[in-house]
Amino acid sequence: MIIGCPKEIKPQEFRVGITPNAAGEAVARGHKVVIETQGGNGAGFTDEDYIAAGAEILGTAAEVFETADMIVKVKEPQAIERKMLREGQLLFTYLHLAPDPDQTNDLIASGCTAIAYETVTDASGGLPLLAPMSEVAGRLAPQVGAWTLQKANGGRGVLMGGVPGVGPARVVVIGGGVVGTHAARIAAGMGADVTVLDRYLPRLRYLDDVFGRDFKNSYASAGNTIELVREADMVIGAVLVPGAAAPKLISRAQLSEMKPGAALVDVAIDQGGCFETSHATTHQDPIYEVDGIMHYCVANMPGAVARTSTIALGNATMPFMLALADKGWKQACIDDAHLANGLNVHAGHLTYGAVGTALGIDVTPTASFLK
Repeated sequence: MIIGCPKEIKPQEFRVGITPNAAGEAVARGHKVVIETQGGNGAGFTDEDYIAAGAEILGTAAEVFETADMIVKVKEPQAIERKMLREGQLLFTYLHLAPDPDQTNDLIASGCTAIAYETVTDASGGLPLLAPMSEVAGRLAPQVGAWTLQKANGGRGVLMGGVPGVGPARVVVIGGGVVGTHAARIAAGMGADVTVLDRYLPRLRYLDDVFGRDFKNSYASAGNTIELVREADMVIGAVLVPGAAAPKLISRAQLSEMKPGAALVDVAIDQGGCFETSHATTHQDPIYEVDGIMHYCVANMPGAVARTSTIALGNATMPFMLALADKGWKQACIDDAHLANGLNVHAGHLTYGAVGTALGIDVTPTASFLK
């Protein structure tokens, strides 16, 4: 199979879909890998690194799309990239279709087969291709939130760890999954007073057993959530419904109950955001203010630490990429039901139920294409 990796073109996105190590693994199995020139520069990988791994460098994204049987990316294909997809071509990347009807319709119209990193599952019920970026985004969230809290950026002017005689920042993390756990660990490590909210009692018990001395946890009822949010200096939204739009947990009306200059960090923004007032921002212009509350809603947070993120993502995606290349998408999905859960679009059909529900589009079950 010919595996292609174009340079990411989303603003301030420095990650790359294939590392030189992954390229080398694919070449060793007899596949051809083509990389757009300078595609890995943002993550610290040169064209020479890819050539040494056995890959071929192409001059433009158009050449990569035209040549490759499978396109491997990081972010969802932008409008100009979607026009280059063709019938029967395989796309393997993050998609986040539920809040994005334009992308969904374009992928359906293209006739391509699109497998989304964020809906591939594993035997424990986890999301193995989302987890590495969730870990990165979770660890970044308190860091960018602390920057947002600085007075020069419109925040409350509160130091995360306080100083002797002055208490620390109060941080509320909504969601106790991968993002929330990593966010809470880092915020607590910065000296903040941290509470994690979740509705799944076994998860709260786990957090208490493992991190009980580092941060608190509480049940995420509506009343309890707003009570804690009122007193928070920072709220980190870390909720996820796999493949679906994120639920709205804080309404605009509730912003007036928060402390002026408090920071909302919406890690769920790729799935539409979990605060009513959230809209996607970029690393170039990351924050905005609504009713006195500062919002940090960068849709590709891990891109800020592109090298770490690229290597972590590449470690997770490489086995699936190789299976798709070795067997073809259909046999790979027949052999691995967890990979089959990643199929979102195939041959003009939407195949992922949560996306269909979110966008009001008819869904053709994946199983009907695996017979």
